[in-house]
Amino acid sequence: MQLGADFILNALALEEIDHVFMVPGGLVDPFLPALGRQKALTPIVAAQEGGAAYMADGYARASGKFGVALCIGGPGLANAVTAIAAAETDGSPVFLMSGEVSTLVEGLGMFQDASPQTLDDVAILKPVVRYSSSIDNPRNLPHLFKQAMLRLRTRPSGPVHLSLPQDCQVGEIFAAYSKIEPALADPAALSLSGAEASLQHFFGSSGAKPPARIAILAGAGAEHANAAQALLKFAELWGIPVATTLRAKGVFPEDHLLSLGVFGYAGSHHARMALVDAPPDLLIVLGSGLNERDSMHWSLQLNPSATICVNLTPASIGMHTQGGGVIGDCGAYLTYLLSRGDELRSPLQATLAERAAWASDIRAKPRFQEIENCASDAVPIHPARVIAELRRALPRDGILLVDSGAHRAFAGHYWASYEPRTYISATNLGPMGWAIAAAAGVQCAQPRRRVAVITGDGCMRMNGIEVSTAARYGLPVIFVVLNNAALGNVWLRAHAQGPVPDELTRLPDHDWAAFAAALGCRGETVRQPADLAGAFARALAGPGPCLIDIKTDKAFTTPVHDWALACAAFSYHE
Repeated sequence: MQLGADFILNALALEEIDHVFMVPGGLVDPFLPALGRQKALTPIVAAQEGGAAYMADGYARASGKFGVALCIGGPGLANAVTAIAAAETDGSPVFLMSGEVSTLVEGLGMFQDASPQTLDDVAILKPVVRYSSSIDNPRNLPHLFKQAMLRLRTRPSGPVHLSLPQDCQVGEIFAAYSKIEPALADPAALSLSGAEASLQHFFGSSGAKPPARIAILAGAGAEHANAAQALLKFAELWGIPVATTLRAKGVFPEDHLLSLGVFGYAGSHHARMALVDAPPDLLIVLGSGLNERDSMHWSLQLNPSATICVNLTPASIGMHTQGGGVIGDCGAYLTYLLSRGDELRSPLQATLAERAAWASDIRAKPRFQEIENCASDAVPIHPARVIAELRRALPRDGILLVDSGAHRAFAGHYWASYEPRTYISATNLGPMGWAIAAAAGVQCAQPRRRVAVITGDGCMRMNGIEVSTAARYGLPVIFVVLNNAALGNVWLRAHAQGPVPDELTRLPDHDWAAFAAALGCRGETVRQPADLAGAFARALAGPGPCLIDIKTDKAFTTPVHDWALACAAFSYHE
């Protein structure tokens, strides 16, 4: 026999989770002594419930497991809604647990009652999670918890929510929890008929030569499937160049000869040339939802006869192409292709030289927009210079989190990422300040790696308080604030519309280094580009977290030239 709170924590430990991100409150009081009764889980107390959920999200993305957040219902859960929505849009598995008043007093006017009889936390979360339910009786806890865990662990990934009334937290549980079987959590499902049918694309139509200019666009599904090694092996075997979406940046090493870089928002010229300028003979799309940013504002032409689209979700294929679809796991599909090497050898070997010449011709042209900005001596400092200096300072296996704002474009374009799960960003919903909190979860998941954050002063105003969590637990995160005294991306659009839009999108120039120091972090301010390298070296060498307030200019335009042209050319009527 064990109490409900102990049952939950022990189950999480069995699932190999080692951190719980939380904000204590009356409705989750039973969890506090329960956390003291076991040693497998380390509780991390965030400044705010949204921060706890962002941390759980970061933990999930960096670990490849799932993240856990615990808070009270009502106001606590409401604070976490944006964070959970961001996890849902990026397919990040986060388990949110919210405390609730006892079932015996629901609807009677208890303080902070958000049960189904009042505000109904379950209903609030249902639109943004894979599963949301309340434990209406302590005896139902084991099987409803298992239901939530199965929904959480089954791909496509996403968050789940359980509302835990207090009588369920302290009720006696006699059932034992059994760990989710790997075959259920990661079945590596693949439609063999679809995979078999896709092989015809490598041979070309009857009487025609096989496609030579073959390219791969790898999306988030390739990361979720842990398919990086299979992708690298297949690409190298047949000399196939690879682009990634921004969400999947790093799933293919960006210094590899076959790397095209990012395609879509803040993407490289090489990716645009290979995928759009003269569409390839065959494009293999792995695990991309083909949303606006993944598809360069839908400029990507997906000809059914020249496209193989692999995705676990049929709708992700059917919404954007009328054929060439393979329902399944990206890793399983790549493994399938590798297993059919003898059959594919004839068409792929015959076109290898032509494909190599095509890729070489692309590489001979500039990869980046205005690469000279990475060495700019401008004062205030150019953001591209910051990205270049930080990349040189951070170890090759270091992890970068990127927040939402103009800095996302600079980091997405100029940062080189070499491994999966080392470039982490909430790319779809994009809440500001996400990375500041998520970094704590990433550092907990990867304690032996160096973790840095690229954020802005607008993001700091929203969630900057969470640097205190990194300080409290001695997490050696480096927070790099590109401080341009503006809501950067918004100001770039608004300032041309007149003095009022200009003024509304400017911000006071706060001393973020002093702010961080007041919260227990090391902090310093950088105004000269020549001082960047030294500041980053000191940040890496010193103890605990460090925040570097870098004074940049809001007027520097973001490196999204290709994206802007695609947007300008788009028509809803075509």
